[in-house]
Amino acid sequence: MNSTRAAKPALSKPVARPLMINGYEVDADYVVYRLEEAGATLLALPGSGWSTRLRTSSLEIVRTALEAYGWTEARIRPPVPSAEKITRMDEAMAWIPLIPLDKYVLRRIVGARSLVHPITDRHLFPWRRLGKALGADHKAIQRWHAQGIAMIVAVLKGAG
Repeated sequence: MNSTRAAKPALSKPVARPLMINGYEVDADYVVYRLEEAGATLLALPGSGWSTRLRTSSLEIVRTALEAYGWTEARIRPPVPSAEKITRMDEAMAWIPLIPLDKYVLRRIVGARSLVHPITDRHLFPWRRLGKALGADHKAIQRWHAQGIAMIVAVLKGAG
Protein backbone atom coordinates (compact mmCIF):
# COMPACT_ATOMS: atom_id res chain seq x y z
CA MET A 1 0.00 0.00 0.00
CA ASN A 2 2.74 2.46 0.84
CA SER A 3 4.79 1.38 -2.14
CA THR A 4 2.33 2.88 -4.66
CA ARG A 5 2.43 6.35 -3.14
CA ALA A 6 4.96 8.80 -4.43
CA ALA A 7 7.65 9.54 -1.91
CA LYS A 8 7.55 13.06 -0.52
CA PRO A 9 10.63 15.10 -1.26
CA ALA A 10 12.68 15.96 1.78
CA LEU A 11 12.08 19.53 2.90
CA SER A 12 15.24 21.51 2.72
CA LYS A 13 15.98 24.64 4.66
CA PRO A 14 15.61 27.80 2.62
CA VAL A 15 18.93 29.24 1.56
CA ALA A 16 19.56 32.65 3.08
CA ARG A 17 20.31 35.02 0.25
CA PRO A 18 22.03 38.33 0.85
CA LEU A 19 19.96 41.49 0.54
CA MET A 20 20.61 43.13 -2.80
CA ILE A 21 20.00 46.77 -3.73
CA ASN A 22 20.52 47.70 -7.38
CA GLY A 23 22.46 44.48 -7.92
CA TYR A 24 24.87 45.06 -5.02
CA GLU A 25 24.98 43.12 -1.78
CA VAL A 26 24.18 45.31 1.21
CA ASP A 27 27.13 45.19 3.56
CA ALA A 28 29.20 47.74 5.48
CA ASP A 29 31.39 48.60 2.48
CA TYR A 30 28.36 49.24 0.29
CA VAL A 31 26.68 51.47 2.90
CA VAL A 32 29.88 53.49 3.43
CA TYR A 33 30.31 53.87 -0.35
CA ARG A 34 26.73 55.07 -0.81
CA LEU A 35 26.94 57.50 2.12
CA GLU A 36 30.19 58.98 0.82
CA GLU A 37 28.72 59.25 -2.67
CA ALA A 38 25.71 61.03 -1.16
CA GLY A 39 27.96 63.39 0.80
CA ALA A 40 29.88 64.31 -2.34
CA THR A 41 26.62 64.90 -4.20
CA LEU A 42 25.33 67.08 -1.37
CA LEU A 43 28.47 69.21 -1.42
CA ALA A 44 28.34 69.49 -5.22
CA LEU A 45 24.89 71.07 -5.17
CA PRO A 46 25.06 74.76 -6.01
CA GLY A 47 24.85 77.05 -3.02
CA SER A 48 22.76 79.62 -4.83
CA GLY A 49 19.84 81.52 -3.52
CA TRP A 50 19.25 84.54 -1.36
CA SER A 51 21.84 85.38 1.25
CA THR A 52 21.90 87.95 4.01
CA ARG A 53 25.63 88.58 3.76
CA LEU A 54 26.92 91.76 2.15
CA ARG A 55 28.63 91.15 -1.13
CA THR A 56 31.38 93.76 -1.17
CA SER A 57 32.57 92.64 -4.57
CA SER A 58 29.32 93.95 -6.04
CA LEU A 59 30.41 97.51 -5.27
CA GLU A 60 32.09 98.99 -8.35
CA ILE A 61 35.04 100.60 -6.58
CA VAL A 62 35.89 97.46 -4.61
CA ARG A 63 35.60 95.23 -7.66
CA THR A 64 37.88 97.55 -9.68
CA ALA A 65 40.51 97.55 -6.90
CA LEU A 66 40.42 93.77 -6.60
CA GLU A 67 40.83 93.31 -10.34
CA ALA A 68 43.66 95.86 -10.49
CA TYR A 69 45.72 93.86 -7.98
CA GLY A 70 44.97 90.55 -9.65
CA TRP A 71 42.85 89.24 -6.79
CA THR A 72 40.21 87.72 -8.95
CA GLU A 73 39.07 84.51 -7.42
CA ALA A 74 38.71 81.57 -9.76
CA ARG A 75 36.89 78.86 -7.85
CA ILE A 76 36.72 75.41 -9.29
CA ARG A 77 33.15 74.19 -8.94
CA PRO A 78 32.13 70.59 -9.34
CA PRO A 79 29.51 69.91 -11.98
CA VAL A 80 25.90 70.06 -10.83
CA PRO A 81 24.81 66.51 -9.98
CA SER A 82 22.23 64.77 -12.14
CA ALA A 83 18.71 64.07 -10.94
CA GLU A 84 19.61 60.38 -10.56
CA LYS A 85 22.51 61.22 -8.24
CA ILE A 86 20.30 63.49 -6.17
CA THR A 87 17.73 60.70 -5.85
CA ARG A 88 20.48 58.28 -4.75
CA MET A 89 21.68 60.92 -2.28
CA ASP A 90 18.21 61.25 -0.78
CA GLU A 91 17.94 57.48 -0.42
CA ALA A 92 21.34 57.08 1.23
CA MET A 93 20.98 60.06 3.55
CA ALA A 94 17.67 58.60 4.73
CA TRP A 95 19.69 55.70 6.15
CA ILE A 96 21.32 57.83 8.86
CA PRO A 97 18.07 58.15 10.87
CA LEU A 98 17.97 54.33 10.97
CA ILE A 99 20.50 54.62 13.79
CA PRO A 100 18.44 54.84 17.02
CA LEU A 101 17.83 58.36 18.32
CA ASP A 102 19.53 57.61 21.65
CA LYS A 103 22.76 56.93 19.71
CA TYR A 104 22.92 60.51 18.44
CA VAL A 105 26.74 60.60 18.68
CA LEU A 106 26.94 57.69 16.24
CA ARG A 107 24.55 59.57 13.94
CA ARG A 108 26.79 62.62 14.05
CA ILE A 109 29.91 60.58 13.32
CA VAL A 110 28.33 58.69 10.41
CA GLY A 111 26.87 61.92 9.00
CA ALA A 112 30.09 63.89 9.33
CA ARG A 113 32.18 61.08 7.85
CA SER A 114 29.89 60.89 4.82
CA LEU A 115 30.86 64.41 3.72
CA VAL A 116 33.46 63.97 1.00
CA HIS A 117 34.75 66.81 -1.17
CA PRO A 118 33.38 66.22 -4.69
CA ILE A 119 36.59 67.30 -6.45
CA THR A 120 39.39 66.01 -4.22
CA ASP A 121 37.56 62.98 -2.76
CA ARG A 122 38.92 63.86 0.68
CA HIS A 123 36.83 63.62 3.82
CA LEU A 124 35.86 66.98 5.29
CA PHE A 125 36.15 65.43 8.75
CA PRO A 126 39.16 63.13 9.12
CA TRP A 127 39.19 60.70 12.06
CA ARG A 128 41.48 62.84 14.21
CA ARG A 129 39.44 66.00 13.62
CA LEU A 130 36.27 64.17 14.65
CA GLY A 131 38.07 62.82 17.70
CA LYS A 132 39.16 66.31 18.70
CA ALA A 133 35.65 67.71 18.18
CA LEU A 134 34.05 64.97 20.29
CA GLY A 135 36.82 64.74 22.87
CA ALA A 136 37.66 61.12 22.11
CA ASP A 137 40.48 59.08 20.62
CA HIS A 138 40.41 58.75 16.84
CA LYS A 139 40.45 54.95 17.16
CA ALA A 140 37.29 55.15 19.29
CA ILE A 141 35.69 57.33 16.61
CA GLN A 142 36.52 54.66 14.01
CA ARG A 143 34.91 51.96 16.18
CA TRP A 144 31.80 54.07 16.74
CA HIS A 145 31.54 54.75 13.01
CA ALA A 146 31.71 51.01 12.35
CA GLN A 147 28.98 50.45 14.97
CA GLY A 148 26.75 53.03 13.31
CA ILE A 149 27.28 51.49 9.89
CA ALA A 150 26.56 48.03 11.33
CA MET A 151 23.26 49.34 12.75
CA ILE A 152 22.26 50.69 9.35
CA VAL A 153 23.18 47.39 7.65
CA ALA A 154 21.18 45.42 10.24
CA VAL A 155 18.08 47.55 9.73
CA LEU A 156 18.39 47.40 5.92
CA LYS A 157 18.77 43.62 5.99
CA GLY A 158 15.83 43.31 8.38
CA ALA A 159 13.69 45.40 6.04
CA GLY A 160 14.65 43.34 3.00
